[in-house]
Amino acid sequence: MRKAIIAIVISFWGTVAAAQTVTIAALGDSLTQGYGLQVEDGFVPQLQNWLTAQGADVAMINAGVSGDTTAGGLLRAAWTLTPDVDAMIVTLGGNDLLRGLDPTNSRANMDGILAAAQAAGVQVLVIGMQAPGNYGPEYKASFDAIYPELAEAYGALYLQSFFEGLGGAGTDPAALGAFMQGDGIHPNPQGVKRIVEGIGPKVLELIAAVQK
Repeated sequence: MRKAIIAIVISFWGTVAAAQTVTIAALGDSLTQGYGLQVEDGFVPQLQNWLTAQGADVAMINAGVSGDTTAGGLLRAAWTLTPDVDAMIVTLGGNDLLRGLDPTNSRANMDGILAAAQAAGVQVLVIGMQAPGNYGPEYKASFDAIYPELAEAYGALYLQSFFEGLGGAGTDPAALGAFMQGDGIHPNPQGVKRIVEGIGPKVLELIAAVQK
């Protein structure tokens, strides 16, 4: 009888654990924040809806700040990683590129963000960023290597580009007009939908890693 009661208790708590909502913070810049869009059309709300439609029990937190650099992300990492956060998506670096910042500093900032997540016991999905060729091959090689190398070093999940759903890093921007806002930098609602479809499967992997 006692064993049966213990089995029931274990089964009950196992069910509760399995049903626990996974909280994911999306740490990023304007691409994450949803610049130029109605709130419901932004990356985080669309990703939330996509994940829910896949059957995931997840709560997304929008920790995107327009104009933020990797340095700004590092400053915000500690208070973003609250005790209720189980996982984090990191999409930073675009504003470092726009300002032509030293890749060595960008790497140090990203390293600090991932170290903070590791210390907090938070699983991470690193989304890469690729430098344009006009900064020269040395700059591009140094910057592009930041994301896959740090993801490997910290055992984080890695996706090459935020724009994977729009064809990835090598896609001709001129071919993406139907999916971008007038500035040619930020996606419109249809573009965000495609982006979410490209990133979503990797976020499901992130959720699975949390639930192991």
